[in-house]
Amino acid sequence: MELFEQDDSFFPIAYSEIIKRIYAIEPIKYGITRNFINGTVTYLSPYISRGIISTTLILKEVLERGYKTAQIEKFIQELAWRDYWQQIWVAKGDAINKDLKNEQKPVANRFIPKSILDACTGIIAIDKAIQEFYNTGYLHNHLRMYIASITCNIGQSHWQLPAKWMYYHLLDADWASNALSWQWVAGANANKKYFANQENINKYCNTKQKGTFLDIPYEQFSEIEVPHNLAKIKVLDLRTTLPKQQPISIDPKKPTCLYNFYNLDPIWKKDIFANRILLLEPSHFQQYPVSKKSIDFIVKFSELNIENIQIYVGEFHELISDFEHGGIYYKEHPLSVHYEGNEDPRDWMFDVEGYYPSFFAFWKKCKKQLKY
Repeated sequence: MELFEQDDSFFPIAYSEIIKRIYAIEPIKYGITRNFINGTVTYLSPYISRGIISTTLILKEVLERGYKTAQIEKFIQELAWRDYWQQIWVAKGDAINKDLKNEQKPVANRFIPKSILDACTGIIAIDKAIQEFYNTGYLHNHLRMYIASITCNIGQSHWQLPAKWMYYHLLDADWASNALSWQWVAGANANKKYFANQENINKYCNTKQKGTFLDIPYEQFSEIEVPHNLAKIKVLDLRTTLPKQQPISIDPKKPTCLYNFYNLDPIWKKDIFANRILLLEPSHFQQYPVSKKSIDFIVKFSELNIENIQIYVGEFHELISDFEHGGIYYKEHPLSVHYEGNEDPRDWMFDVEGYYPSFFAFWKKCKKQLKY
């Protein structure tokens, strides 16, 4: 696989710059153009996924600018999708790591097409997007769906390993959103598969390509054989390189606030005197590996925005056995269920909990809590 130069400027890490991005949101224009790869999107996904900001904060700030709910319903809906995926993870736990509703069929392999990894599928928009993805850690949502459809529904690869590949490189890596979206495309979390033909890709990616394996009517997708350039597959060994453990000190007279890959909120308990520890558990990253780019992102953000943060590379049980502490505080998350101490709730946009088999069943409940 060709290596691409890293671009750290694509997603700034100063909290003040992140808040500026919230103020710059154009929710009406977003609703109209978001499906186009050059549409008006927010570029806030890494900060939401890392728990730096919440969907609740974003909605509050946008509504305070005078927008009416009816004007920006599509924007609110897209924020709600993020909470929806998370609520499924909370309700279903590790069950989201397997086909959730239906068995994916047909499956020819449990690997990933080499042409996806090498950005040489022959689909110009897809290959360009994958190259930029390695550079920035970002993919437009439509492109994620295109890649998943090509991989699972045309290449007949099972969704699990390709989803892990995408998660590995995404700065906005959110396992619930990622895994369940891949399953939705592959028909494992939906009643039908998602397909996009070349005409669709051309429309939303501003290309004019013809003659590809996707340049067919939709009714022909049920008969398509695995194209030659998707037939060659590859095994992946995805691993996370964690920082070397440096000495840390914990004042047992103070409470200890734990941050992790899914909670980097710099405002959380900011006004109390506390030990602040970024906990990087090797077991977590063994199950859900991420790239060095992602680790560098969270470390740099934490050091810049969370005062006196210290990094502990080890398991939770090792931390509490190695150090005396004045009480542990952490935020609720499916990957923090083994923590012990005082659990704070996450910020949710709506008071709607539990598993809903479809987003629109979930949204119907949420919508009742909005003022129109």
